[in-house]
Amino acid sequence: MAKYVVASAERTIDAPAHDVYRYLADMHLHARFLPPPFYDFQVEEGGVGAGSVVSFKIKSAGGVRNLRMEITEPERGRILVQADTGSSGLVRTFTVTPHGEQALVNITSRFDGETGIAGFVEGLVAPRRLHRVYVEELTRLNAYAREQRDAS
Repeated sequence: MAKYVVASAERTIDAPAHDVYRYLADMHLHARFLPPPFYDFQVEEGGVGAGSVVSFKIKSAGGVRNLRMEITEPERGRILVQADTGSSGLVRTFTVTPHGEQALVNITSRFDGETGIAGFVEGLVAPRRLHRVYVEELTRLNAYAREQRDAS
């Protein structure tokens, strides 16, 4: 039986939900929001929303993992999903909820965890580490949203 590791973070972003979703769905912009340990982000197909394919690397305790993600929009304008085409089982879900003139954004990821002692340690460490990474990702998204607002 597969054991999943789940991590999440959320934050209010200083822009309307439709703008925030547009920033997240544009894979060329999305690369700007990714903090370390993500790197080498490439748009392979498409570039905006469903049908896009991106690849990137992520440094983890076990080394470097190459990921190739297919983008879907189960609820266009509200939910964007990146799902690994490989064996990691990684699924990153971005949910954008209108909150007045702002947007509440939640990032939740789930991936196949290790088994045994390694899995126990991973289950303790990975969610905390990824939470910090996602908080930084949301901080970068908010900074971009503010730049766009101030430029208008």
